[in-house]
Amino acid sequence: MARPRRHTFTGLGRGFLTAGVVLAAAGLFLGFEDIVRVGVLLVVLALLALIFARRVAPRIEVRRTVTPRTAVPDERTEVRVTFTNVDQRSSRLYLAEERIDYVLGDRPRFVVARLEPGATREVSYVVRSHLRGRYTLGPVTLAQRDPFGLTYVTGSLDSTDELLVLPRVVPLGASHPPGSGVGNDGETPQMVALHGEEDVSIRNYHDGDDLRKVHWPATAHRGELMVRQEDRPARRSALVLLDPRESAHGGTGAAGSFEWAVSAVASILVRLDELGYRTQLVTRESLQASHTDLIERSTPEMIEDLASVALGTDQDFTRVLSAGHDRVTTGGLVAAIVAAGDDDTGAELAGLRQPNAAALGFVLDSASFAGARDAEAGDGPSEAALRVRDQLAAAGWRVEIVDAKLPIRQAWATVTNKALVQVGSL
Repeated sequence: MARPRRHTFTGLGRGFLTAGVVLAAAGLFLGFEDIVRVGVLLVVLALLALIFARRVAPRIEVRRTVTPRTAVPDERTEVRVTFTNVDQRSSRLYLAEERIDYVLGDRPRFVVARLEPGATREVSYVVRSHLRGRYTLGPVTLAQRDPFGLTYVTGSLDSTDELLVLPRVVPLGASHPPGSGVGNDGETPQMVALHGEEDVSIRNYHDGDDLRKVHWPATAHRGELMVRQEDRPARRSALVLLDPRESAHGGTGAAGSFEWAVSAVASILVRLDELGYRTQLVTRESLQASHTDLIERSTPEMIEDLASVALGTDQDFTRVLSAGHDRVTTGGLVAAIVAAGDDDTGAELAGLRQPNAAALGFVLDSASFAGARDAEAGDGPSEAALRVRDQLAAAGWRVEIVDAKLPIRQAWATVTNKALVQVGSL
């Protein structure tokens, strides 16, 4: 659908109109009829051009094809824009401009040649974003001038599309968190039954059941044919939290601590999914969206949710922690990516770890991401990061302090290192 068009004189058109008025006035004052005629001609020409520009324009539809539909930071995405004349009249030459977010680059401009009724024209451009997010493509602004260049007409085609740039996912290798194995010393697998599943080992015989599974003792006891039913496998549960506090994070853009945290969360979600965990993601946005059953959301859906997460307030972090406490009552792995904040950060977070359950903490040293210190110069972690690390370690967490130079894969390998004897000694 096209928005109402805007009509205006160009610089040349305003010059024609001004010159015509001046010449006509001067000719009347001086008594030269020829000069009056020239002035009137210029004014009439400018007004006729404006009337000509105000004609109803032919209806044009626009469609976009985005390849690929989802991208990752710094990946090139091709956008094909197709213009179709759905009117019974031919269109004129247009100068088109696609409105896009500045993060994607300069606004693409292209010429749309004359379109006969039913004809189409296709143009394409390439965008690339170094930041994750949801970006709107469009609308398209169409501009044209009259044959004399006296008027300028602009209109807008409201059709838009969306480009989804997902957070960067880093392969975390073959390591897995404590509790992922069965029967390993010091590891307690945390299990959660699938929704609606019951642990039933004996049931009534149904037509078609394998007779080799008949349970004869139960059949003799009940007086009816009973068969064995293999217990359905349960899945381990995991809870992943993202700290959204703007006051605690440091740095800006792709080099900021918040972007490191989002990419780490996405990478952990993918790795836990590979290990068969049933994962819940708790973020500021997930609580605002009122996902009443976050455990049912698939990993791809949670990755898409992470594309649009943003920084929030300290109150948002309090709500994230509260939601996390509500969801860990049955135990399970906990992974939290938090910024080193105030004195209460570690104390509030420590209680998420349940007895005999594993908890992994990534404490972001915000001062490092903000450039307040140089990790290569030998400066150690900030006092805030050390304080949060110690509070979590005292509660049995496996903790790693993260600075701006530490890769996500290395941080994950450290907290999941089964050779660690002293919890919290990192």
